[in-house]
Amino acid sequence: MPSAGILIIGNEILSGKVADLNSTFLCRELRALGVDVGQISVIPDRVEVIATEVRLLSQKFDYVFTTGGVGPTHDDVTMEGVARAFGVALEEHPAFRAYFEKLLVQTGGTYNESYHKMSMLPAKSELIDTNDFLFPLVSKGNVFIFPGIPKLLYKKFEAVRERVRGVPILLRRVYLTRYESEIAHHLNELLEKFPELELGSYPRTEDEAHKVLVTLESRDAKYLQRALDDLLARLPTEFVLRTE
Repeated sequence: MPSAGILIIGNEILSGKVADLNSTFLCRELRALGVDVGQISVIPDRVEVIATEVRLLSQKFDYVFTTGGVGPTHDDVTMEGVARAFGVALEEHPAFRAYFEKLLVQTGGTYNESYHKMSMLPAKSELIDTNDFLFPLVSKGNVFIFPGIPKLLYKKFEAVRERVRGVPILLRRVYLTRYESEIAHHLNELLEKFPELELGSYPRTEDEAHKVLVTLESRDAKYLQRALDDLLARLPTEFVLRTE
């Protein structure tokens, strides 16, 4: 199945000034598409750090998703970092410039140094139309370069869904009324019988009736159902609050 690495770029994330919403969104959406996220890295706005991390992730995973650092200010250096990762130069992309110039005609603005900076892309980058009024999504090799603003990322992600789709992972949930210490041996035995199952156990404290959420995941619907049936057969009826 396709694999992915996520690279969150920004000093504001590392300093706690801004909460990272993008990695949560990407993990959720990619998993629903059947893409296995193997790593999330959070790094500062430093060209060499970006270059090193992009190079490593692009070699390790089928796809890389970067967020942040694509604006006109001094700390927007993601494009330069990606260019270095692939050993290419930054070049003004004619189509990107044309896109900005068309936008500026509508707004009455002028193509200035800020827009020029945002038009400088790694050589031979691909522009992916996102059907919105802003700029296209940029990709270089197997790296998709997203803006850091969550609303923009969410919208632009729609343009790459079908490019990265694998076999979706199916999920079943079992809500239990007992603590992990009382059901751990059942989970261990379940995994021995179903070694390909992705099994999660998550204690809860905010709901008095619901002590633990157990999740079962697989790309094989029949395998998943057999594992669920086996788990429910192992657990005393009073242990199970509900299944979803």
